[in-house]
Amino acid sequence: MNETLKNIKARYSCRDFAEQLPTNEQLAAITQAAIQSPSGMNRQFWHVIAVTNKALIAEMEKEGLDNLRKMDESSYQHLQSRGGTLFYHAPCMVFFAVKTAQPAGAELIDLGIIAQNTVLAATSLGLASLHCGFAAFVFAGNKNAHFKNKLKFPDGYECGMAVLLGYEKSPGIPHEPDPSKISFIQ
Repeated sequence: MNETLKNIKARYSCRDFAEQLPTNEQLAAITQAAIQSPSGMNRQFWHVIAVTNKALIAEMEKEGLDNLRKMDESSYQHLQSRGGTLFYHAPCMVFFAVKTAQPAGAELIDLGIIAQNTVLAATSLGLASLHCGFAAFVFAGNKNAHFKNKLKFPDGYECGMAVLLGYEKSPGIPHEPDPSKISFIQ
């Protein structure tokens, strides 16, 4: 099996990060892999923002949890049952700010590609990761402009999602693939 397929098979959603930050070299390689993602007509309606500021991550987590509690009590309670964290103590987050494409929604395909490039690059470098759609809750309340400013979102861009990065604190395992989800038409 080649290295790419090994990384795909090994990647899992980490929900227990250690405090150790990825190195600057690792973050540079991961963000470079992100921007090497293809996009529709090469419009690149995304902007990559790597955050390692612990205080800022904590401030965003508090805001995101408060907004989630107000908007979706069931999901909030689910997170509380998993330890009460939105970002699982990840020491690093990579945000993907996106601009609406034409036709609207096409940017979501590009968002999925850039996020997957990011997590696979992280896995290849020995880091754990988690696709974090809940990061959007940081921007769902009254502090939207505050956090967009702190993260230096370009004008006209919104939070698409984030990827949590770091070293695993406790080993995790990839999900069990379900072969019944595959069909071959010949």
